Amino acid sequence: MKTRVQKWGNSLALRIPRAYAAELDLEDGSPAAMSVEEGALVIRPDRERSWDFDVLLAGVTDENIHPEWEAGSIAGSEDRERDQGKWE
Repeated sequence: MKTRVQKWGNSLALRIPRAYAAELDLEDGSPAAMSVEEGALVIRPDRERSWDFDVLLAGVTDENIHPEWEAGSIAGSEDRERDQGKWE
């Protein structure tokens, strides 16, 4: 199938036809990996990068959680933002 590269903001974009997306089980927001191989743009579904927050959180235990740490004093505009109520 032939298509055209189109401008999208400051980048370029290609549309993925519905049939290709369905075959690869892609939907809006699906992670993808891009690379250039032998002069061709290769796009693959990035299944390894799909994370489930609940699964990750379930892996946190008393043995592997890090202790609290101090980030230091407020710097820059953070003090003003806090005083203007931008911090909740």
